[in-house]
Amino acid sequence: MSGLRLLTCLLLLLVQVSPAQAHRFAPSLLKVTEIGDQQYAMVWKTPAQGTSNVPLQPLWPDSCEITQANPPQIEGTGKVSSWQMRCTELGADGLVGEMLAVKGLPENQASALVMVSLLDGRNYQQVLDAERPEFEIPAQSSAGEVMGDYSWLGMEHIWGGLDHLLFVFGLLLLVGGGARLLWTITAFTVGHSITLSLVTLGFFDYPVALVEFAIALSIFVLAVELTRTSKHDILWRNPWWLAGGFGLLHGMGFAGALAETGLPQDNVPLALLFFNVGIEVGQIAFILVILAIWYVLRKPLARWQERLLPVPVYVLGSLSAMWCIERGLEVLA
Repeated sequence: MSGLRLLTCLLLLLVQVSPAQAHRFAPSLLKVTEIGDQQYAMVWKTPAQGTSNVPLQPLWPDSCEITQANPPQIEGTGKVSSWQMRCTELGADGLVGEMLAVKGLPENQASALVMVSLLDGRNYQQVLDAERPEFEIPAQSSAGEVMGDYSWLGMEHIWGGLDHLLFVFGLLLLVGGGARLLWTITAFTVGHSITLSLVTLGFFDYPVALVEFAIALSIFVLAVELTRTSKHDILWRNPWWLAGGFGLLHGMGFAGALAETGLPQDNVPLALLFFNVGIEVGQIAFILVILAIWYVLRKPLARWQERLLPVPVYVLGSLSAMWCIERGLEVLA
């Protein structure tokens, strides 16, 4: 396992991240709701801080005319705009068969979820990205689209949430490989699946700032545990309790990102299930990448291993301490 620590410390040293990027990832959301004959209400939510000088901008058919617009508002880490449109020149099916798009996705390396709700009960959703910046509203939606779209959103979220990945990374350092890693990751999965489902389905709410602070604290506690020279305490012998308990906190963080994106009301259980599947696929992929690179580099770097062993733990502790301070100030604000 020492070789794994050596490898992952080098990976962490290559990561350059600001505190605001730790758990602020969420795709943009364009929600279109039919409210009357040829009338539509639209909501556009996008991160307040962009990554490019090119702004993200929703596009709709040229024949649609804005009849009412509300000024943008800041909600959490996002900016929300809303307006109403009248599309008098469309056919009898309205927006069905028409194109919706988001401009600026390639420049921002971003994705956007388009959700459309029609008066007759039809609901559609599509993830747009650099390869597919447009969406033609079909006559019928499919379960396959929901499964694919929300799996992709789950993978994007776990790969965009450095704090979640660092916690998984810390568990990897704590338990090594084999059956202990399997049971520990399973416990983390069970923990965050429970709270992700309960929060998303509305069974309880939580203070977002406090949970974000607790997530950062969970990483710091894990880093402290990794500094212990004794490997016979209760957390080392039973790491799944630590993983499962803190998994409950991380599930609330996942639920916050899913709430910002939204769920298709006709396929809530399916979307929730495959968002969780996407998170697990992204998490497993991260572990496999770490293990694969460790296997390749462990022998060439073996001579420096003793000097570099503490580095990943200090990186883990330093980043989590920084996030604890930043998020603790947000709790007190």
